[in-house]
Amino acid sequence: MAETRVKKVEQGQTKIRNVPIAVTPEGFWCCPSPVMFQKTLKTQHPLNKPRSSSSPPTKTPSDHKKHSQELDKKSSSRASSKSETVVTDDQRKNGSSFGFEQQQQQPVVGAAERTTAVRPQTTENLPRKVSIEFGEAGTGDLKVVLFGKQGFIVKLSVHKSVVEENSTFFAHKLLAQHPTFHCIEIDECEDVETYVETVGLMYCKDLKQRLIKQSVSRVLRILKVAEQLGFKTCMESCLDFLEAVPWVGEEEEERVVSSVLRLQSEGIGVSPILKRVASDVSKPAKDTLSHVLQLVLKSNEEKGRREMKSIVLKLLRENNNKSGPNVSSLTSVDICNDTIYASCTTCLGSLLVLFRQVAQPEFTQQPIEVKDPVVKQMVLEADNLSWLLDILADRHAADEYAVMWASQQELAGLHPRVPIVNRHHISCITARLFVGIGRGEILSSKDTRHLLLKTWLQPLIDDYSWLQHGCKSFDRKVVEEGIGRTILTLPLEDQQIVMLGWLSSFLKAGDNCPNLQKAFEVWWRRTFVRPYTEQSNSQPLD
Repeated sequence: MAETRVKKVEQGQTKIRNVPIAVTPEGFWCCPSPVMFQKTLKTQHPLNKPRSSSSPPTKTPSDHKKHSQELDKKSSSRASSKSETVVTDDQRKNGSSFGFEQQQQQPVVGAAERTTAVRPQTTENLPRKVSIEFGEAGTGDLKVVLFGKQGFIVKLSVHKSVVEENSTFFAHKLLAQHPTFHCIEIDECEDVETYVETVGLMYCKDLKQRLIKQSVSRVLRILKVAEQLGFKTCMESCLDFLEAVPWVGEEEEERVVSSVLRLQSEGIGVSPILKRVASDVSKPAKDTLSHVLQLVLKSNEEKGRREMKSIVLKLLRENNNKSGPNVSSLTSVDICNDTIYASCTTCLGSLLVLFRQVAQPEFTQQPIEVKDPVVKQMVLEADNLSWLLDILADRHAADEYAVMWASQQELAGLHPRVPIVNRHHISCITARLFVGIGRGEILSSKDTRHLLLKTWLQPLIDDYSWLQHGCKSFDRKVVEEGIGRTILTLPLEDQQIVMLGWLSSFLKAGDNCPNLQKAFEVWWRRTFVRPYTEQSNSQPLD
């Protein structure tokens, strides 16, 4: 809470004038910002603007002399004159000039004088002190002075009974001081406007209605001041408001939650708000994630399935990138990865069954209404496996996936017996694994890399022409770089076997085969230049 001082108000220190503001029947007002103060001054004195004329008359030197003498006389008369604007009873009844006073360094002057000596209003020469009354005019028995930023001061005239009843802060101050004291000063008030508005809410019977149509950020500021003042009724109303309205954006949600968590020790019910972001049900996150994955994987609606796959992949990626004690339990590697691998096993088993069915010679003789559902399901399972691989690769947890895929000799054996239009989705999975190994995202063992090339490189070469022309997401350069780098991670003898097999295919198929010339050049230098073995007394490598 800002520092407070108790002080008696000394009379006759400043000259003040009343400025119109809007006041409700309950005495509540919407505190204008300093910019609004400036607008109020301009509206009340429209003659401040210099008169516009088409062409000013030409003045002689004698006229200039007379004009300067007149200005000197007028400036001296302003310094000696004293005047003060009086608020009439009718104005007080109408609320048009109710309890709003500004400090004025110069008295009010005539309209004729304003037009002759006009000085532009800037932030420096604007009045910096504002006085506000709450309730019926002239009945306040306590002054609260707020010292804001940049020398801005607001003096509130309030009623001891009202602030003492609603605010534990003011109640303690009143209890600790002499009954006849007049003023409380609050230094370094961060948000004067919200402070005044919160004090005004003490005069309102229905706080809920006052908060309707307010922004979440404004209510959070009111809640902060209400917490400092110990204004429990206002705090409860703000919490009810925050529980009922939507929070727009992650940033606003974090501000609400942090503000509410700060109030947990105050004995105010914050659970309804926190239930929006935290569940009391002790259901494991693993079960929830598994349920989400199964719903996406089993969807038969293509557009919705693809959109949700993209969203879930993005959310899991974001969750994986976050760290800290308050992060969701989905960041647990064991929980998430085990669930994903369980889905991989299910999809792979289903894919193998469908491949066996499609590879049968009699399958081509089946009517189209029988073949289409099987083929569509086979394509769906391949797409599901590719999506799960993307998730695991983002989490740097696809090592076991490479082992699982490299060991699918039966599936690779059925591959040539399935039409290329249906089987090429399988080669997309192989290509993704080679890219991941080539980029260092998948750290497989030497045996796994060798087995993966031995099992799936030839099927990939067989489908390469279709992948280039029939798969929009296929990036030839990236895939070829991944294959070449994967080959070059093997022992030199294994590199030779793979590269000679590729050379035979490339010389037959040309552009319909992956272009691994860069990897071939590296293998050639390692084999024939032999910079690491041309040493005297060379020893065999383990």
